[in-house]
Amino acid sequence: MKDKLLYEGKAKQVFTVADNPNLLVLSYKNDATAFNGEKKAQFQGKGRYNNLISAKVFEYLHEHGVNSHFKEALNETEQLVEKTTIIPLEVVVRNVAAGSIVRRIGMQEKTIFTPPLVELFYKKDELGDPLINDEHALLLTDVTEAELNQIKEMALRVNEQLQAFFKEIHLQLVDFKLEFGRNPNGEIVLSDEVSPDTCRLWDIATGEKMDKDVFREDLGDLVTVYDNILSRLEAKQ
Repeated sequence: MKDKLLYEGKAKQVFTVADNPNLLVLSYKNDATAFNGEKKAQFQGKGRYNNLISAKVFEYLHEHGVNSHFKEALNETEQLVEKTTIIPLEVVVRNVAAGSIVRRIGMQEKTIFTPPLVELFYKKDELGDPLINDEHALLLTDVTEAELNQIKEMALRVNEQLQAFFKEIHLQLVDFKLEFGRNPNGEIVLSDEVSPDTCRLWDIATGEKMDKDVFREDLGDLVTVYDNILSRLEAKQ
């Protein structure tokens, strides 16, 4: 099924599918990066955890009416997805103040956002993925105002579903990053991945950080934390 390497990013390789130009294979890597690639490391098994956790997230979202590019997990490190043209926006939904927003505007960490805060970042590595507003997004991408509103509404709907999903395994969804793309029919669907690499998760009972912040802040062993999350998901099935 997997054919030619189409693209390689920080966390995944993307392969074409020999007999279907509308499908791709995502192969999750063991690489970890932080601070726009300034900090790098490899963790044996990380690709497996992100692939399997992301697959469970997409399956749950599909069951709850959220359209995405995800088709199925092919094996422990690869998944089959619908080919999408990625819109160069990173959509960040924040339920609790943490990470960059604390540094940017001096907000007290753990401040609750009611309603959740939605931020847009221009997906451009050489610029450091800068924070932008709606007008910038309309200028820099091909989305219309209606599509931008649709993307933000989808992000908030995903937030509602993921808060419930992670609460079932005793994790608080602090914030997360989403990417969207257009499928072959021109529909905007959720794309990329949803994993502990792209979500900030805190243990509800202890407040322990259960995501890539463990790597960013040198708080412990990343693989142990990701294994804990996957074990919780498998136990609740």
